[in-house]
Amino acid sequence: MWKRIVLCGGRSRRGWNALTTEVLTIRGIDTHVARYGNEQLPAVVLLHGFTGSIATWQKTIEALMTDYYVIAVDLIGHGKTEAPETMNRYKMEEQIKDLYEVLQKLEIEKTVVIGYSMGGRVALGFTAMYPEKVTSLVLESSSPGLRTSEQQLARRTADAKLADRIEQQGIIEFVDFWQEIPLFQSQKKLSASQQQAVRNERLNQRPIGLANSLRGIGTGSQPSYWQSLEQLSLPVLLLTGSEDVKFESIAQEIMKSLPNAQHETIKDAGHAIHVEKPQQFVTMIKSYLKKM
Repeated sequence: MWKRIVLCGGRSRRGWNALTTEVLTIRGIDTHVARYGNEQLPAVVLLHGFTGSIATWQKTIEALMTDYYVIAVDLIGHGKTEAPETMNRYKMEEQIKDLYEVLQKLEIEKTVVIGYSMGGRVALGFTAMYPEKVTSLVLESSSPGLRTSEQQLARRTADAKLADRIEQQGIIEFVDFWQEIPLFQSQKKLSASQQQAVRNERLNQRPIGLANSLRGIGTGSQPSYWQSLEQLSLPVLLLTGSEDVKFESIAQEIMKSLPNAQHETIKDAGHAIHVEKPQQFVTMIKSYLKKM
């Protein structure tokens, strides 16, 4: 069963030429999906990160939609997609099945998948399970998970504490904390209006959605895909910011296992390259995809 509710279409004042923005019921979950551009063009799917939504991709969509059929999805618990109370519904294998069903309902046979951080982990998991559906994969500041059970346990414990904190203290206190962690310090260089837009996107999330995302698809809860990398023969582009030392190192490790990969570093960018350096981000992606 699935349903389609068209929320809006046409050109907004921001210039987004939305083919349609809709809610699909995917495996029992109301899932917010937005589509841009011409359906006859090659498809590109965008998957946001933790505390994000389709809105984070505005500049990326505007740059890609003239040459690609762009599909952006609010992942479970985020944006306008439903945030169920059942933690198991957020697990990696469930989100992979959701994305597969979205593509089936939209009749998309093959697509480029671009994922940022948490969305990159979903993108990699999806590609590992359904490689025949993916023409190429772009991972922005993402990882295959953790290598050892000890690392996974430590991360699950930390994420469980943070999830409890979100539910107990509420979204404002969490966002106040989250925007100050070292991973996002490079965003202090953004304009005041840009920083406020990022903050507003986070504030628009629901505590249960964020808490269950940490519990269900946190890096310590998801499967490790390190052993799957060697089996991925499709083209993969890894993008990291020069100021994001942790994920620069992870990308270098990933490169050792992927047989058909390219790693590019964006100068003076941190974790959220598409927000901090949007022009360089889309230029790199468009250049890469033209070679495919």
